[in-house]
Amino acid sequence: MSDTTHPGHSKIRVLIVDDSASVRTTLSDIINSDPDLEVMATAADPYVAVERIRHEVPDVIFLDIELPRMDGITFLRKLMSQRPIPVVICSSLAEAGSDTLMQALEAGAVDVVTKPRVDTAHFLQESRMRICDAAKAAAHAKFRGIHKPAPRLTVEAKLTADAIIPPKSASRMASIIAAMPQTDPIICIGASTGGTEALREVLEALPATAPGIVIVQHMPEKFTHAFARRLNAICAMQVKEAEHGDVVSPGRVLIAPGNQHMLLQRSGSRYTVGITEGVHVSRHRPSVDVLFRSAAQSAGRNALGMLLTGMGDDGARGLLEMKEAGALTVAQDEDTSIVFGMPKEAIQRGAAMRVLPLNRMAAEILTYARAAGDQRGASI
Repeated sequence: MSDTTHPGHSKIRVLIVDDSASVRTTLSDIINSDPDLEVMATAADPYVAVERIRHEVPDVIFLDIELPRMDGITFLRKLMSQRPIPVVICSSLAEAGSDTLMQALEAGAVDVVTKPRVDTAHFLQESRMRICDAAKAAAHAKFRGIHKPAPRLTVEAKLTADAIIPPKSASRMASIIAAMPQTDPIICIGASTGGTEALREVLEALPATAPGIVIVQHMPEKFTHAFARRLNAICAMQVKEAEHGDVVSPGRVLIAPGNQHMLLQRSGSRYTVGITEGVHVSRHRPSVDVLFRSAAQSAGRNALGMLLTGMGDDGARGLLEMKEAGALTVAQDEDTSIVFGMPKEAIQRGAAMRVLPLNRMAAEILTYARAAGDQRGASI
């Protein structure tokens, strides 16, 4: 496939592939509204998209699943085998087609977003933020063997975890930590772009006896349920989309539902999760910072915090709070991160006590669990 590239181009060039003219127009307006992005071209089906790519190679493709003449999954697989380009799946599929979206991620798509909602200004703004962030993350993904620095997300001011969980003073946290009983170990994981496959690799390597795990993966509403179901089918641990009041226990993985925050809560020696709405924190809902702050306040030294691949800084502040509360904290290294944004921010803040490649994360969890078990046994 012959093509023309423009390496010195200052903006991220996006190709939109969708059979709906109104969706192409809305997406184009959203993407072109960001000064760092521009729509290079649009296409109503994969055959037209190929012709567009022959003339100019985009930095990112926004791809629908349900397309005429060739479905999106088939096109994605052909693209990955012949001329890999970062692809963001943009679909309105929910429960009925979410398994297909999981197949798209496994086939090489770097992210998934829902088609923009234009029913109210509030929802349109949320769609705009998510779509533009996904485009930038995909463009800077380590996708074609090239190390690209992840850009800092700018635009509007970001709300912190304070908006969901009130912070505690240093003296109050010190007294909480001192009085906190030793419990079963809890594993808290945060991830964004590239995280679906990273989490699969980590969880597949864990036995059914591994400690309870709570996860925030940036993913749209509805799709987290399919993601959890897919992982449950291939992992020894039980994996489910979290519901309010679910118990965190050994052998169980709870994934925060899309568009809702998840908090870790403790009653005596037992942990549960709370599911709540609220504003976006660090530009996300669910937010890793919200989960990590709740873990710092509820679990302290009984927890391990792990921050995986993703763009932006969600989780960096919360990981530091976990470290200060006595937790073990780990960040994914640059070489194995699809986007070295979130882990890099944590490392630069001094939040990560260890920096490890992805293939060592499961072993780190099991080593931590054994050490926690030994320490708990010695204190009895």
